[in-house]
Amino acid sequence: MTLPAPAHVSTPNANIARHLALMAAASPTRAALKIPRGRTRAGDIDYLSLTFAELDAEVAAWVARLAAAGVHRGDRTLVMVRQGLPLLASAFALFRLGAIPVLIDPGMGLKNFLAGVARSRPRALVGIPFARLVSHAFRSAFSTVAIRVAASSSLTARLSSGAQLPALHAPLAVSSSDELAAILFTSGSTGAPKGVCYEHGMFDAQVRLIRDTYGIAPGEIDLPLLPIFALFNPALGLTTIVPEIDPRRPAEVNPAKIVHAIRQENVTNSFGSPTLWKKIGDHCLAEKITLPSLRRVLCAGAPVPATLWKNSRAFLTHGQLHSPYGATEALPVASVSSDEIATHSTPGDPSTCNLLGYKLGFRPGACVGRPGREVETKIIALTAAPITSIADARELPLGEIGEIIVRGPVVTKTYDALPEATALAKIFDSSPVSHFPSPDGGAAAVWHRMGDCGYLDEQGLLWFCGRKAERVATARGTLHTEPCEQVFRLHPQVTRCALIGLGASGHQRPALVVEAKPKDSTACRAFARELRALAQQHEHTAAIKLFYFQPKFPVDVRHNAKIHRLALAQWAATAKGFECDPKR
Repeated sequence: MTLPAPAHVSTPNANIARHLALMAAASPTRAALKIPRGRTRAGDIDYLSLTFAELDAEVAAWVARLAAAGVHRGDRTLVMVRQGLPLLASAFALFRLGAIPVLIDPGMGLKNFLAGVARSRPRALVGIPFARLVSHAFRSAFSTVAIRVAASSSLTARLSSGAQLPALHAPLAVSSSDELAAILFTSGSTGAPKGVCYEHGMFDAQVRLIRDTYGIAPGEIDLPLLPIFALFNPALGLTTIVPEIDPRRPAEVNPAKIVHAIRQENVTNSFGSPTLWKKIGDHCLAEKITLPSLRRVLCAGAPVPATLWKNSRAFLTHGQLHSPYGATEALPVASVSSDEIATHSTPGDPSTCNLLGYKLGFRPGACVGRPGREVETKIIALTAAPITSIADARELPLGEIGEIIVRGPVVTKTYDALPEATALAKIFDSSPVSHFPSPDGGAAAVWHRMGDCGYLDEQGLLWFCGRKAERVATARGTLHTEPCEQVFRLHPQVTRCALIGLGASGHQRPALVVEAKPKDSTACRAFARELRALAQQHEHTAAIKLFYFQPKFPVDVRHNAKIHRLALAQWAATAKGFECDPKR
């Protein structure tokens, strides 16, 4: 499906860091960043506030420090700093130098982290003391690091003590739109995390599509619950409120602190996972709190549950919940809002439907909305093999579930140092697409295989049915995670559940794992019987007769929302399950 967009004029210098200098010139006294540093006597959050001019000067000071340390244009630089000012300032300083920041989630596990470092081969490291200690302790992974720059002694401390930064004007490296800008790592929810190669033009396209899709205007106030999303804010002209959240343990966030920040600072925009916003929303409902300043909440990382769609209307009194669909390799692809989705019955009622015409058992999966107008989307037949050319892919008709593929200016072209993964994920297309603003046609020429199953309906809406790697292939056919799990989420005691397959592909036995902790075997069997009754109401879940209960699901650190279903399947292979009517 293609929805044309107007042509865009190529920028002589596509360096993404240019946006901060432009904002500093246009709105020098507007707040760019607020960092929590305690509480006032009145109980309000005490913020260290930087204007766009001050943030630009901080970045210039960072450029001077990095250059003095020997960081040059093209140097890959591993960034291991705290969220907020250190992340923004160091990343934009590296962009300005023409160096390449490498950003890896610290919570992905030591083994995956070290593998990512070794594969990305950074020449420099910008890090807090612990990060620099790690780099010495695991020398083999950090063997290419020749320069270590301390983040703890940045000019932030001088700002907090009231000292003024010197007026510095660091030159801006001239970068083409297809020049490598950064390496950002995937969350690794269905495999090892991979470094995604971002070009400056891709960042530009993301800024443009995010701004236009959601009507974001300069001067708005953002509270990003995923730190990396703060990197878009200088280009969008947003004030960034750094949240009181540990990015290594996002699920442990205190929702009262997030609500306090939103209300105190009149936040208009926020990005976070369904898990985090369910926690915040539940707190708002329990305390009868509304968030009238919020114009939009962008909720991504996993399908938004029906209860959150419904409950968001109670606390977002002047705004909407939006669910953007995409991946590190391609974002945004599509989006759906609470104006388009509305429940008309109580949670747990199987007749739940929405304005898009969805009815459980009739429209399986989660609607992720209409693809963006610069993004082309197709559904192709499922295959595990590489597809060299788009001519070799078989496009499926409307309504048929297959693999989602996309192309457009936000689609990345390659993984870093992983040619086999790139071959599996990318499809090349020589046909010209004139409305994609890619000077060399490169972005338009590459389709990305999302690794997700889904379908397009007759209205042009995209439906997500689950990860391709997590589908369950039985002797009677294929079961997809989202259409099956949404049946069981109708049970009032089920918040998270996971479809898994036991055995060899093609002959797998479907089972369901529920995140719950029943008291004893009797309670488990009773719970399993209730779930089996739900399964029997729908043809696509009728074969699910085996149930497991796990008190805490393994999930990704980034969103705390993507369930590691393959890990659960390994656990279930030796765990005790509860089977209902096995003779049927």
